[in-house]
Amino acid sequence: MTLHLDINHKFLNKFGEELCGDHVEIANNGKETIIVLSDGLGSGVKANILSTLTSKIASTMLKNGASLRDTVETILNTLPQCQVRKMAYSTFTILKIDDNMNLYLAECDNPPAFFYRHGRNIPLDKKEIEISGKKILESHIRLEEGDTITIVSDGAIHAGVGEMLNLGWAWKEINDYLRNLNNVNNASSLVNGNFLGVCSNLYNSKPGDDTTILTVKVKKPHIVDVFTGPPLERDLDKEFVHKMTDGNSFRKILCGGTTALIASRELKRNLEVDKDTISEHLPPIAYMEGFDLITEGVLTMGKALEKIKYINKDSFDEHNIQYEYNGADLLTKMLVENSTHINFHVGKAVNPAHQNPDFPINYNIKFKILDAMFQELKKCGKSVSVYYY
Repeated sequence: MTLHLDINHKFLNKFGEELCGDHVEIANNGKETIIVLSDGLGSGVKANILSTLTSKIASTMLKNGASLRDTVETILNTLPQCQVRKMAYSTFTILKIDDNMNLYLAECDNPPAFFYRHGRNIPLDKKEIEISGKKILESHIRLEEGDTITIVSDGAIHAGVGEMLNLGWAWKEINDYLRNLNNVNNASSLVNGNFLGVCSNLYNSKPGDDTTILTVKVKKPHIVDVFTGPPLERDLDKEFVHKMTDGNSFRKILCGGTTALIASRELKRNLEVDKDTISEHLPPIAYMEGFDLITEGVLTMGKALEKIKYINKDSFDEHNIQYEYNGADLLTKMLVENSTHINFHVGKAVNPAHQNPDFPINYNIKFKILDAMFQELKKCGKSVSVYYY
């Protein structure tokens, strides 16, 4: 069984800085995924340049088959030590995960990684090596479905210093909080946003250091098919509906009244509207055999898009992403939490109701919402494919 890596990272800039001094680089050479988190010395532009150089050098060299020793030596020779603090200009953590889910972890001066399996923190066996005078901690582990590994920069450890806490947020306390977050959140983006929301609160919304979190969750692939809008030509209806019943997707979703009516007609299945889900802002959902969710189109997708954008913020209050039983929230939950791969099947027929006379003739609301949703879901770490009819 091929497993899927749900990878997401978020960051907070040090208060008053336009650029983050941490940088994350992700690369794939077809055989393995390389992830590098680097923390530049200081903050602002200088730290951003240093961390970007470090992560770019590391990911590029490792992607092209260079050894860790050659990679680290290149980084150290490119970025010499600070003569004042006698410290390296940047720290780094490297993850290499191959197609067989073998993880190689190399840590250099960043906080230790957090690893969770079966809802528990699992200590990693680490071997210390020295490269050009730098101590590197190496770990090897075979990943399994349900595993999570999280890396943070030291801004997380320092959260609250001088504000809410005297000595910051200790590694053990972070470990306990992250373990609980991972037990209740199925998506890396939700774990990271929740965590940075707490960090921001501890800093009293004025982070004293750049703060980054990167989370990798190992999942069984869950394919979700979303069908929306009638095809451009009526002759394509049968092909459109055939796609609805074809394949081995984990979930099937219909967005749009016309789309649901086409499916009901072609499949000869009853469509039942749930009047109890009508609200002031959203039309009701409906039920039909063979489909996991049926919603109205533009209004519901627009509301779901707003929620997905909120989830993609660098930090948020977890209470603001509670789900209610309505089309937009159910759609958001299925796309963000219950999917790894999403196939959008989009009918190109234009609904006159979606055409605002104040906008240019070719501007269509539905397609603008869909284009934005594709991009936001990719930010969530989803693999998005789009098919037009």
